[in-house]
Amino acid sequence: MRLEQEHLIPRSRGGSDRITNLTIACRPCNERKGNQTAAEFGFPHLMALSKAPLKDAAAVNSVRWAIYQRLLATGLPVEAGTGGRTKWNRARLGWPKAHWRDAAVVGASTPDELHVAVGSVLLIASTGHGSRQMCGTNKHGFPIRHKRKQKRWFGFLTGDLVRAVIPGGKYAGTHIGRIAVRSRPLFKLSGFDVHPKYLRVIQRADGYAYAMRKERS
Repeated sequence: MRLEQEHLIPRSRGGSDRITNLTIACRPCNERKGNQTAAEFGFPHLMALSKAPLKDAAAVNSVRWAIYQRLLATGLPVEAGTGGRTKWNRARLGWPKAHWRDAAVVGASTPDELHVAVGSVLLIASTGHGSRQMCGTNKHGFPIRHKRKQKRWFGFLTGDLVRAVIPGGKYAGTHIGRIAVRSRPLFKLSGFDVHPKYLRVIQRADGYAYAMRKERS
């Protein structure tokens, strides 16, 4: 079906030709819409999306093409693709959606047959470094607490991945997880308190979480 360019707010009602006021529609819907706004026609979410700032998209686009130009300057073979091409390649190969699979089928050079010999993949998720808010407030906005300048306690930092070997008590055994440190001698680990003397660092907090996941080929 042929798609046409349509104005969210018709030009007859003061709408402009700016990209934030444009969308696509099939001819029958375009004709039925007439001089209604997208919200009046039953698509208020499009109006909301058109008002969303584009600063993030503009920054990503600028950085993307800057990286592309620098790669070209190396003299190495460089290929640029699109999200549509990646999706088409993935569907052509019959692959399920996954970020690591998309990385393998980017661009026009993707072959007609592609066999993946991957048993598991490393998943990396951004977790951040916690809140940067130095002053906590109550529901009325009045300050009620302040963060301490000291970040580390007993050599540990909130977000560190640790192994806890607890010799006895309710939580006896080996536990692995990320901790929340406190100025008092007990830290929070997986919903319970543990003394730092039972902890050993596996990975220092770096703002990311790592996990391995089995994948079918």
